[in-house]
Amino acid sequence: MAIGRREFISTLAAGALLPAAAAKALHQSPAGQPGKAPAPFDVDALYDRAIVIDALSVPHRLDEAEFAAIERTGYTGIHTSLANRNFQVAERALGQWAAQFSQHGDRFIHATKAADFERAKREQKLAVLLGFQNGTILDSSVGNLDKLHALGTRCIQLTYNERNLLGDGCTERTNAGLSDFGVEAVERMGELGILVDLSHCGEQTSADGISFSRCPPAFTHTMCRALHDHPRAKSDALIKAVSNKGGVTGMMALGYMVAPTAAASLEDYLRHIDHAVRVAGMDHVGVATDFQIRGIEAVATRESWYVPRLRSFKPSYNVRWPPWIPELDAPDRFRTVTHGLAKRGYKSDAIEKILGRNWMRCFRDNFGG
Repeated sequence: MAIGRREFISTLAAGALLPAAAAKALHQSPAGQPGKAPAPFDVDALYDRAIVIDALSVPHRLDEAEFAAIERTGYTGIHTSLANRNFQVAERALGQWAAQFSQHGDRFIHATKAADFERAKREQKLAVLLGFQNGTILDSSVGNLDKLHALGTRCIQLTYNERNLLGDGCTERTNAGLSDFGVEAVERMGELGILVDLSHCGEQTSADGISFSRCPPAFTHTMCRALHDHPRAKSDALIKAVSNKGGVTGMMALGYMVAPTAAASLEDYLRHIDHAVRVAGMDHVGVATDFQIRGIEAVATRESWYVPRLRSFKPSYNVRWPPWIPELDAPDRFRTVTHGLAKRGYKSDAIEKILGRNWMRCFRDNFGG
């Protein structure tokens, strides 16, 4: 079967970066083959005791339906995305979340260190890590990072899909990488303790972000280009480079980004986890959704979700409707994933790492606790 130019380049790059033993592992199962006998442990009990972190999730509306959905998820915490047009907008969004933490202290914990997730698990609350998906929030001042950090920001994605002052996004034609301003911002983020997120960044921007980051960087929500050649996907070379730096790659659950067909399935999603584990290692893979806690079908319509994206995303994004994977659109999605991983032969310790322990280590390495 013929392969595209980008896939061919990614394959060459992965072969160049990986040692022989790791390259061999790309062709082996990470933890057993699909269809093995059920796991010799109570899968639901494992999920109930695990720290479960959705590395990019967005609350829809903080009402009783949302609180019921959060309880059903079994989540310990989320990394969420705030409005990011500019610094003033970001500052206002952080203030709005501060008010929510105050009003709903019985439900939420503002996560500024890793230990906050452990406390959320003990107290049966939801830890919320505040982040931004675009470095536009800096305006043109690296000094704004200090202010954002003081207000509780702990994760910033350097670029979205297109170019900003820091570098190129994943749909930008030039693929120029980080600017000098971007390098300065990455270095200051490491000093402050702000996780460098490269999920929507271009290939060279991602590579530069990994190289210049002083702390473990992350792809909080992406997928494997080897399985689906989408602009948002990451090559094996980049996934391995993040793990070599101690970081984590989160597998996102949007159907049209997980598989090229209209009927993406749970098995498609699990294959991305399998592949990422083979490339990055069991200690460097996590889970994410990149949509609302309740699921997309519960809160969106074709007109409110799909049509606006046709205007805002380039054709290369290949946006589809419906965009969800049915088994992963319900709030208990990662319990379903846990059962799927167990059936594929993953051990309990490995499953707990993927659900949240790997993110916990990455958070500790970035902002302590």
